[in-house]
Amino acid sequence: MNKVLITGSTGFVGQNLCPYLENKSMILDKISRNDLYTITHERLNGRDIVIHLAGKAHDLKKTSDGNQYNQVNFELSKSLYDKFLLSDAKVFIFISSVKATADSIDAILNEDNFSNPITDYGKSKLLAEQYIQSQPLPVGKLYIILRPCMIHGPGNKGNLNLLYQVVKKNIPYPLSAFNNSRSFLSIENLCFVIYNLIILKDLESGVYNVADDEPLSTIEVVGLLSKSLGKNARLWFIPKPVIKSLAKLGDWLKLPLDTERLNKLTESYVVSNEKIKRCIKTPLPLSSREGLILTANSFRSI
Repeated sequence: MNKVLITGSTGFVGQNLCPYLENKSMILDKISRNDLYTITHERLNGRDIVIHLAGKAHDLKKTSDGNQYNQVNFELSKSLYDKFLLSDAKVFIFISSVKATADSIDAILNEDNFSNPITDYGKSKLLAEQYIQSQPLPVGKLYIILRPCMIHGPGNKGNLNLLYQVVKKNIPYPLSAFNNSRSFLSIENLCFVIYNLIILKDLESGVYNVADDEPLSTIEVVGLLSKSLGKNARLWFIPKPVIKSLAKLGDWLKLPLDTERLNKLTESYVVSNEKIKRCIKTPLPLSSREGLILTANSFRSI
């Protein structure tokens, strides 16, 4: 029976991962982010696995500064990893992000891509990754760095929920002229991956992207959200030059649609999950569409 210490158990991933692992008969020791400031390496003794979820999430409103990201995502992670190295725990699983590699990409992202994050969030995650990789590993220990893409699932209140509310109010999606392709990650698939990493006996230290199998366009996502509501997708095809001009106007007038937000809504970001699937040697339980429908159905109670 595996004994697992989990940091950040009250966050979105933690709230889903903890019951998932408990249902697999694993013994969990849950600690909050605040506990990380005073935790000792003795607290990690007797645990087989340390899963480090705690961190400062990407602030889309841009109210956080670089020091805040650095303190939580790098310094606290560094401190915890140092204590892991001193303890008798065997495996350290660090939840990083694809944003530690790149904020935008032109091709399919894999683990061999050169890392060049632009945001303070991505830089802080990369610093933690680099520190973990740079430390000599005692015999019998290993680390796993997971880089998930956009995670969603029941209880998630991010951009998918905002898009769902737009569809629910019968507001047409006005950006259907842009046909992008994005990778998503169902929380169910992420929990499945982490569970399989825990039970595997032949793990090797390394960095692994985590994503659902097939990318989807935003138009497809709007269609799935509409289907969950029993509606037909309402799409407006407005020529790209018109939309881009409106976005530039939004830059000047501080409107909801500006150039940066337009790019975020219409850019492609495709992530390869081939390496992690080879590692766990088993297919993911949910397709991208199945996962998104489960998430959409959960919004009905919000």
